[in-house]
Amino acid sequence: MTHQPIRFYQTGTFTVGNRLLAQEQRSVQAQAGRTNSLNSGHRACQGCGEALGARYAIDAAMDATNRQLVAANATGCLEVFSTPYPETSWQIPWIHSLFGNAAAVATGIAAAMRVKGRENVRVVAQGGDGGTTDIGFGCLSGMFERNDDVLYICYDNEAYMNTGVQRSSATPPAARTNTTMPVGSSTGARFGQGKNLPRIAMAHEIPYVATATVAELRDLEAKVRRAMEFRGARYIHILVPCPLGWGHGSAETIRMARLAKETGIFPVFEAEHGEVTNVSKIRRPLPVEEYLRPQTRFAHLFKPPGHPEIIARLQQLADRNIRRYGLLDTEAAS
Repeated sequence: MTHQPIRFYQTGTFTVGNRLLAQEQRSVQAQAGRTNSLNSGHRACQGCGEALGARYAIDAAMDATNRQLVAANATGCLEVFSTPYPETSWQIPWIHSLFGNAAAVATGIAAAMRVKGRENVRVVAQGGDGGTTDIGFGCLSGMFERNDDVLYICYDNEAYMNTGVQRSSATPPAARTNTTMPVGSSTGARFGQGKNLPRIAMAHEIPYVATATVAELRDLEAKVRRAMEFRGARYIHILVPCPLGWGHGSAETIRMARLAKETGIFPVFEAEHGEVTNVSKIRRPLPVEEYLRPQTRFAHLFKPPGHPEIIARLQQLADRNIRRYGLLDTEAAS
């Protein structure tokens, strides 16, 4: 069996844009049964949850739209590792926006398609948690308020990983980052509440909101396809563990995403027009400590003398999620 080399693909020019490759030209990891919107050969770290999440999400969107899709991408890990100029791994019409305006750029694309009478061409905006919860928060809220016909996907690795692991509004309470280091007697890693973007999106009463993780890729794909059944603003928030920033092994990405769900730290659900319509149940909730211990960003909580009071607060947050969304599978638990 001969092995093809992994290749990069050139974008061409600013005016021509990305060159869509024929199936036989695509790289070794491409599968005949998939759209392969994000090809192999990109520069993501080993074990990157975002690369996995983006590939499955955009492939599902392409399938749901009969490949009539345009994507706007905020600055961040996904943009940097997939399109080091003049190369790209994207095999779809794709545009790099600024860090904070992916939602606005996507809105403009959708408006242009409408004016041209090409409303069969659907639009996806995508960004990380920094470009979504912080820098692009205003543009995103505006997109929701206007109910623009865009699906926004947030790949949440819970910090600004591309620029060196700085805290974002999605960084969980007590997590250590390069901007939440200990000072004197303070442990750093401040216990902020952050921004719960899925609930903020629900407060706008947009047609569809969902959360997903890379531990359950079929669920992720189903939610993207479901989102494409709606017109108007839609939002999907995907938890994508980062081995570098979280401090876990590169082979542990799927396990960490699964633990986030099974402890209740990251609730997985769907909502329509502001009301929760479906939740992914937990048969037997795990102690939040099982999720925290494998990650070096939480290692300070377990070093002597330890911080049991902070761990208890994190457990309370997980328990609240389980109650709030009705995550416990009572039949399995009994």
